[in-house]
Amino acid sequence: MDAFLTLKSNPLLVDMNEKDLTFIYKKAFSIKAEAGSFLFFQGDPAENLFFLVKGHIRLFSLTPEGQQVLMHVVTPGNFFAIVALVPSSAYPVSAEVTQESILLKWNRDAIEEILKIVPAISLQAMRLMAERLQEYQQRFKEIATQRVERRLARMLIRLAAQSGVKTSEGIVINLPLTRQDLAEMVGTTLYTVSRFLSQWESRGIIFSSREKIIIKNSHLLMCIAEDLPEHGS
Repeated sequence: MDAFLTLKSNPLLVDMNEKDLTFIYKKAFSIKAEAGSFLFFQGDPAENLFFLVKGHIRLFSLTPEGQQVLMHVVTPGNFFAIVALVPSSAYPVSAEVTQESILLKWNRDAIEEILKIVPAISLQAMRLMAERLQEYQQRFKEIATQRVERRLARMLIRLAAQSGVKTSEGIVINLPLTRQDLAEMVGTTLYTVSRFLSQWESRGIIFSSREKIIIKNSHLLMCIAEDLPEHGS
């Protein structure tokens, strides 16, 4: 029942009636995945759609040169591998389980049944895929045109918007992201990311630890992200 309630609250399904929601839910398999395992690899046939109930998943791609690029961190309550709704497609990324996770999985037969009975879901899914593609395009544009400091600040702001929680300490990005993960997300080195985070921490803009990042002064971080003067902060 917890999985059903989590599924029901997803934006992709928020306007769906109870009958269709129940039908979609009953077509899923509930699975548990251990930390360090992979759900699929880049280039594999996209045969399964996933919904994360509990845990965390890293989605990353490999460049032709073999460089790993972290594309997205999936948090509970979200779908991923939506490309599986497109017949004969392939996964553009690999999915690594970073914490023990509970997921709902729909196989190819279930997906085809759902699309016949609840065709509206395909339009919502295409909209979500378009938003994700737009985000990736924006990130690649930033990598090509912006200084690393701005890219890193923008990434933290983006992560805060997606999964940040306001607390008395600031905005907590409560994701299991290492500094290496951040380096992969903005296309730079671990050393460079560590240097900027340390500088910002000494200025009271952020606090970072192994488990989380807290944005303590969002105004200053926004000034860095948008290359604005910091007067009046």
